[in-house]
Amino acid sequence: MSAALAFGAGALVACGTYLVLQRTLTRVVIGFALLAHGANLVLLAAGGRAGRPPIVGDDPSPLADPLAQAMILTAIVITFGVTAFMLALAYRSWQLSHDDLVEDDLEDRRIARLGKETDPK
Repeated sequence: MSAALAFGAGALVACGTYLVLQRTLTRVVIGFALLAHGANLVLLAAGGRAGRPPIVGDDPSPLADPLAQAMILTAIVITFGVTAFMLALAYRSWQLSHDDLVEDDLEDRRIARLGKETDPK
């Protein structure tokens, strides 16, 4: 794996993780896309160096591994479907509340209240 590919994948995964942990839905969708792109770079790097086409030839040693390319293509299709679903959910949430922020549910509020009650300050 080249250093540039490793740093690029690491930066994408780090930024994606940061954005997924936010409370606004658009940041979550963008963070998920960044995580998917980082995973695709890791799969690309795992495929190794480029070689001859995997179908042509008698000597199997310098041939390219087609599995990484197939996995990346599958990951792209799955990411597209999940991103479209997340965008539909975000749009529906915007229609209902006219806000992009995800609110706390009742359990989150109960846990926060218990934390304030047991705080020794």
